Amino acid sequence: MVYIARLGSEGGDTRERILRAAYALFYRKGFSRISMDAVAERAGVTKRTIYYHFQSKDEVVAEVLEVQHLHLMREFVSWSGVPGGSPETVIDGLFSKLLDWAGAPGWLGSGFTRLTTELADLPGHPARRAAGLHKEAIEDWLSARLADCGANQPEELARQVTLLIEGGMSLAFIHGDTDYIRSAAKTASTLAAKTKTAPGGAASNST
Repeated sequence: MVYIARLGSEGGDTRERILRAAYALFYRKGFSRISMDAVAERAGVTKRTIYYHFQSKDEVVAEVLEVQHLHLMREFVSWSGVPGGSPETVIDGLFSKLLDWAGAPGWLGSGFTRLTTELADLPGHPARRAAGLHKEAIEDWLSARLADCGANQPEELARQVTLLIEGGMSLAFIHGDTDYIRSAAKTASTLAAKTKTAPGGAASNST
């Protein structure tokens, strides 16, 4: 749940309109504060229509996150640049785009992270599961991308970079200061430079 209005144009079928409306409201005001009446009003449908398409509010938010997950995976792939390159260029590209996003008007941090925090006392909630799968998929994709670039121990590097992304975004949102993302980017780039695979298979120690 990262970019607003990525569920298509203002047209589309009723189900899509409901998901688009729910996404915009959940991202701006949080899951708990938004009623299905508010979603229905924004989508231009009745609440009965919502429950014709979805069994519950929980199902609505879980499907919203699934759609946003697919969108964000496409974004991350495009942010990483062309195939090949070096671990540093991949990571620099990712953080550059994260900075662009964080500097955009109306940025409220990662919707997946915010929603998980909001539902902290409900570990079995479908939105919590969707958010966990999303974060895991991002880390797995990053590991594979870094391996393609010749990174040594790409799984560990991907986990470290994921931690820096999450920490940088969270602190940037809390403090209203994107310098936290810039600092995370510098650390991630340094880590990437130290974990390149040197000729012969040995890890490079260069910085």
